[in-house]
Amino acid sequence: MALFNKVLARIGIGAAKVDTKLYKDQLTAGSKIEGVVEVYGGNIEQEIDSIYLQLFTSYVREVDDKKVKQDVMLNNFKITNPFVITPGETKQLPFSFELPKDTPITMGKTRVWVATGLDIKNAVDPQDVDYVNVLPNKMVSAVIPAMEQLGFRLRQVECEEAPRRMRKRLPFVQEFEFVPTRGPYFGKLDEVEVIVQPDGQDQYELLIEVDRRARGLGGFLAEALEMDETLVKTTVHERDTAHVKSILDQLISKYS
Repeated sequence: MALFNKVLARIGIGAAKVDTKLYKDQLTAGSKIEGVVEVYGGNIEQEIDSIYLQLFTSYVREVDDKKVKQDVMLNNFKITNPFVITPGETKQLPFSFELPKDTPITMGKTRVWVATGLDIKNAVDPQDVDYVNVLPNKMVSAVIPAMEQLGFRLRQVECEEAPRRMRKRLPFVQEFEFVPTRGPYFGKLDEVEVIVQPDGQDQYELLIEVDRRARGLGGFLAEALEMDETLVKTTVHERDTAHVKSILDQLISKYS
């Protein structure tokens, strides 16, 4: 019977199981994510080489002119040394790590999750997935209402593959796409895309792409050649969030 149980455990039947419980599933990037990993022994004694936590999100990239979704690991954590779990035993292993500051917020189609896995020799590695709700940081919380006050509506939030010149640690950026629905930019602009990236302690880099509406033959030619788009960049400190509306207005009006 013991040999039979070992064979079953190797294919995941009657083997150890894992369940991660997050103390909080609503967090801001840069804050601590804490919880406990519970490991439940199966029908036989098994040696666990390691327990790992991997933080994931996904982004859109183009492959052969088609948009595909690509998962990407934001961080990887090993939380224990090798140990043995006996049949029916339960082990609780607390953990704590920082949610990276460049973790995208979970708006639109963006999802962020923690994948937990047990590394077991000669057996199927059990896994568990827990989703995290990443709330807007101080800068994003200031940018969205500021754009709305300027007459824009947030149309889409999406993580997209970034050109190499715009990449930092990650291969993508999170874009906030706004369209004018009223105010001074209505009828002048097609859309404005804003990218908010952490840039050192308590400051952020704002990349703003202004897409001007085509006017006349010259305008349509410019739009066809994507010459109607202007990308501008500025750095804003957290203490200046109260002035974000004015900063955005000046930059957008200059290039609209």
